[in-house]
Amino acid sequence: MTHTTQDAATASDELSADIAALMNMIGGGAIAQVLHAIADLHIADHLADGPLTAEEVAAAEGSHPRATYRLMRAAASLGLLSHEGGHSFALTRRGTMLGTGVPGSLRSLTLAMTGHAHWKSWELFPDAVREGASQAKKALGADIFEYYARPENLQEAALFSEAMADVSGLVVQTAVATVDTADVSTVVDVGGADGQFVLTLLAQAPGLLGQVLDLPHATARAAAEADRLGLADRFSAVAGDFFVEVPGADLYLLKTVLHDWDDSQCETILRNCRSATHSGGRALVVETVVGEIGRPDFATLSDMSMLAMTNGMERELGEFDALFAATGWRRDRTYPVGGGYVGMELAAI
Repeated sequence: MTHTTQDAATASDELSADIAALMNMIGGGAIAQVLHAIADLHIADHLADGPLTAEEVAAAEGSHPRATYRLMRAAASLGLLSHEGGHSFALTRRGTMLGTGVPGSLRSLTLAMTGHAHWKSWELFPDAVREGASQAKKALGADIFEYYARPENLQEAALFSEAMADVSGLVVQTAVATVDTADVSTVVDVGGADGQFVLTLLAQAPGLLGQVLDLPHATARAAAEADRLGLADRFSAVAGDFFVEVPGADLYLLKTVLHDWDDSQCETILRNCRSATHSGGRALVVETVVGEIGRPDFATLSDMSMLAMTNGMERELGEFDALFAATGWRRDRTYPVGGGYVGMELAAI
């Protein structure tokens, strides 16, 4: 083979690889909806006790046998199931995480991210890029938080809250074990939904008093969770608006809050926290941080989701520091807390 022929063969192989890679990307929507169906049809739950045939799963779920087999065959190609021969399948470790109530479950997140509110908003994503703003209001008739607050959408809102609680489970234990609580007696979980973060902290630090500040539809779950954990005597759920006022505290927890808002709104939240605390007050911000451009990075994909769904964004570390400096905070410590998230401890200045 001549040198020119070798070059042509190499170029052809590279082109084929690029086509295959791009085809996989184009199929990303189909992959997401396979995950949606696996979660919605409780496939992982049906297989939790061992392998079953697609027909057995279909009988248990009430789904179409042949379509269920086709779905499970596709799930096996994604590494969610293992093929045990014939029409029989078993769960893989990855597939287990689409089960209900299992450690590390991402079932609720899958259902929320592939459900009505998110999917309809993604349809208008090119317009979000053109205009530099989420099109969720055009798609849903309200921004995403107003949409979830509507009575007719409370079930979908509860699913989203469960999804955020599952994501919290990936980071809370590490964050709680690492955060500096010296000289801290009161903690406010800002936008903390069901209060998982602050309640985990209270459980490990008996001297602390804690609160959750969130919208009314979220605080009821937090109060119920505190009661279930036997922490109600040291905890309160406050319905309010962190753009208006934040309760006073020694330590503020802001987990995946800032990425939902633009810079001006983030400054308002951080400034309200700073105004409500004393000169020795602290804050722990948990977010993804955009890394080196060009490297595989969950944060950049999450940033696209923020553009589709909210007017927020994922940020580089320097962008966070600019927000902190503008609102009376200084970043003192930074550390990974799991799941691709980073903890940033702030001191009031």
